[in-house]
Amino acid sequence: QVQLVESGGGSVQAGGSLRLSCKGSGYPFSSYCMAWFRQAPGQEREGVAAIDRDDRGGSTTYADSVKGRFTISKDNAANTLYLQMDSLKPEDTGMYYCAADLFPPTVPAGLSVREYANWGQGTQVTVSS
Repeated sequence: QVQLVESGGGSVQAGGSLRLSCKGSGYPFSSYCMAWFRQAPGQEREGVAAIDRDDRGGSTTYADSVKGRFTISKDNAANTLYLQMDSLKPEDTGMYYCAADLFPPTVPAGLSVREYANWGQGTQVTVSS
């Protein structure tokens, strides 16, 4: 049974930084594609960053809105996914979720909600101006 637990959210002023963590268990961590999503009040959940599984090189993908500011990474030994968020903006405010799933051999890790079946409970990020 896949379990994902996020942590590291909080309140920060614009321009500040936060690092989110997502501890995974119940599955072969390095063999799954993983991603971070966020959802602001009244808005749809959107993909932020994804990282492919190790046997495909672990390549990363970012939403245009966070490129150059956010970095996704993982520590297989610790079964933990990270999201380093720098130069935060008020529009980055929302609930942040990590997600994990196996992907078909020819499909790279993506940023679509429907591609992931396993989700954490979320951690809140609030950026004030």
